[in-house]
Amino acid sequence: MAALPPSVATEGVGLATPRPRVDREWVALLRRLVRRRTALFGMLVVLGVLLAAAFAPLVAPFDPLEQDIGQRLREPGWQDAQGRVHPLGTDHLGRDILSRIVFGSRIALVVGLAAVAISGVLGMLIGLLAGYFGGRVDDFLMRLADIQLAFPFILLAIAVIGVLGPSLRNIIIVIGVSSWVVYARVVRGEVLSIREREYVQAAIALGSQHWRVLRHHVLPNTLTPWLVVATLDMARVIVIESALSFLGLGVQPPTPTWGGMLADGRVYLSTAWWLATFPGLAILMTVLGINLFGDGLRDTLDPRLKV
Repeated sequence: MAALPPSVATEGVGLATPRPRVDREWVALLRRLVRRRTALFGMLVVLGVLLAAAFAPLVAPFDPLEQDIGQRLREPGWQDAQGRVHPLGTDHLGRDILSRIVFGSRIALVVGLAAVAISGVLGMLIGLLAGYFGGRVDDFLMRLADIQLAFPFILLAIAVIGVLGPSLRNIIIVIGVSSWVVYARVVRGEVLSIREREYVQAAIALGSQHWRVLRHHVLPNTLTPWLVVATLDMARVIVIESALSFLGLGVQPPTPTWGGMLADGRVYLSTAWWLATFPGLAILMTVLGINLFGDGLRDTLDPRLKV
């Protein structure tokens, strides 16, 4: 039997060997992440919220929009005439609080994921251009970032949403376009270091085009800090969405949102504490879980913290 040419054999080996190595690296990262108890707790909380939002019609015991004035302000664990239990009670319109919290998680996650995707991609592009080309490009983009930081975000959001109108799309756009600065600065700092390394200088010396150097040599090495920032920023976006909904600038009723439920319950704090307490706990646990998961992800992916 004739032997394979060296080039073919090398190509076959090159195509077969990297995948097990990459799989082993991901397994090792997952094991290091799971060994951190706080990160594991955060990951379980985030996973629970994701599953609840994805299967909200199956998880929620009632229709979140169903109103029954005769059952308004019922305490947690109350059972109606049909034998149906309201685990977290009902609100001022007789709607089940647990069902509204479950469906409200959809709004929080949609806004969080979409806004982080917009700001993350925009910040990544600006950070790559500013860090790699430097000079006037860097000065212009970073001064633009300084101008962006000079505007108080909540005032900017109120002004823009007041003009465009409160809606899910407008909230995502406002938060996404206004939150790119932190991504751009983190990516720019990484690129300033990466572009001076030997393999990047060698690629430039061999005549590689700038877009190819950015794509194959610079971008992959900036994904780790970018991913950590995106994970932690999602918690901030959820809090911002809840604040805008609390002020009446978010998704409008009767669509359930955590911030809107807090706004409805603040009037009944002395008589029906559960109206505001349970939505507040939902925000607290979700944001805490995301932050703990982001911290664990940072510690896991940072090579300086490996032991």
